[in-house]
Amino acid sequence: MHRPKGTAAVAAACLIAAGLTSNLAGGAAHAQDKGKGATKETRVTLKDQTDLAVTIYNNNFALVRDSRMLTLVKGINRLALEDVSGKLRAATAIIKPLGGTRFTLLEQNFDYDLLTPRKLLEKSVGKEITILRFNPKTKEYTPQRALVLSTTGGTVLKIGDQIYTGAPGRIVFDKVPKNLRARPTLVVTLDSKAAGRSPVALTYLTGGMRWKADYVATLNKDDTRLDINGWVTLNNTSGTTYKNARLQLVAGDVRRVQRRRLAAGKSRHPGAAEKRSADRVSRSAVFDYYVYKVNGRTTIRNRQQKQIAFMAAASVPVTKEYRFYSGRSYGFNRRLPGKRTGRAQIWLVLRNDKKSNLGYPLPKGVMRVYKNGAGGEAVFVGEDRINHTPDGNEINLRVGSAFDITGERVQTNYTLLSRYPRVYESSYKIKLKNAKKEAVTVFVMETIPGQWEITRTSDPHRKVDVSRAEWKVTIPAKGSKEIRFTVRVKY
Repeated sequence: MHRPKGTAAVAAACLIAAGLTSNLAGGAAHAQDKGKGATKETRVTLKDQTDLAVTIYNNNFALVRDSRMLTLVKGINRLALEDVSGKLRAATAIIKPLGGTRFTLLEQNFDYDLLTPRKLLEKSVGKEITILRFNPKTKEYTPQRALVLSTTGGTVLKIGDQIYTGAPGRIVFDKVPKNLRARPTLVVTLDSKAAGRSPVALTYLTGGMRWKADYVATLNKDDTRLDINGWVTLNNTSGTTYKNARLQLVAGDVRRVQRRRLAAGKSRHPGAAEKRSADRVSRSAVFDYYVYKVNGRTTIRNRQQKQIAFMAAASVPVTKEYRFYSGRSYGFNRRLPGKRTGRAQIWLVLRNDKKSNLGYPLPKGVMRVYKNGAGGEAVFVGEDRINHTPDGNEINLRVGSAFDITGERVQTNYTLLSRYPRVYESSYKIKLKNAKKEAVTVFVMETIPGQWEITRTSDPHRKVDVSRAEWKVTIPAKGSKEIRFTVRVKY
């Protein structure tokens, strides 16, 4: 190791550098005397933490409850609670005593300006620092004082009468600037009635935390049953690691303007929490949302994606449907030359109930469907997004388009019956083809605007709702089927 020349200035610089390195390794204590009658700052680290609970919501935020033990002196106490979230929302932070010595909270400040080489330079603009320049001939360092002129777009230094861009050597700072922290810190000022120990709970909202549900479903040989496994995927970009935490996940669309508290309150159904044999997660209803509690404790590291199994269901009945959508509100109020072609969509329909081996609230997420091929290898057959699905609701998954089932739609007649009100009558032919070796059933869907009535049709239809008509037809193997209908539309 090469040391600088043996001058007092170099020795001092080395001592400063050593002190700075110690601060970087152990964290800046910031035990500063603020003047006459002021109080030195006391660090409250993770060694003082007694409990940690994290509740994560769908909308990229979380509620953290961080319990710590404080050691107070009588009178004013200035405490630095280290390792809070780097994206803590200061306006939401609440610190409450859990017993022990009583105190009054006077002030709190969130210090998120973290100690980095770049920040040290930025805080030194207009001040002098020491540059240690290495001489390759003598193999020694020579100290020089430099004035930091700017750090915008790069470092600009003045050494003697010369201006340098970039640092021409190792940089040594005289001290750590005020308000720079080695880790995110909440600084609180308390007025304690007496000296003693006081357990507290710090509760706050933080950004940078999100979770989502992912489902993996496997179809059986004849496409009538599904095995479903659900995973919770957590992402932590809050700037902090949460060690050995109790974890809850809230499913539901929380209106954050109202700051509703979800961690407290009674369940809608007393004793509603349930646990399936294959699950690590228990479920309960709180307010109008569902809470998924991870049993045991877990560590959520910063910049980590973590997956936790939360449900498993075997042999869930499923129905495969082919649906042909000829177009949304397509051509009912104008002449339509040519034809519109397309493929039938493949849908899987299942019901979330106990009869189907499900029957509990499923959080929104993506369900990916697989099926084993002839050789036993898994084949990905499609995916779709499901919304929050309560017990008893139906799930419809659009997984793809059928290769062998096609259709074409042609307008065969068009008449404007009235200009006021505007009334149109048009006729259509839909021809479906099936290239499979077996017959298939296809649902033909027509979305029709305005006030409408089907005046003639070749096959029975069903009015699904105010804007949709449906035909259920069977197409023979290697065959085709035509549907003809006339519709009158009034605007």
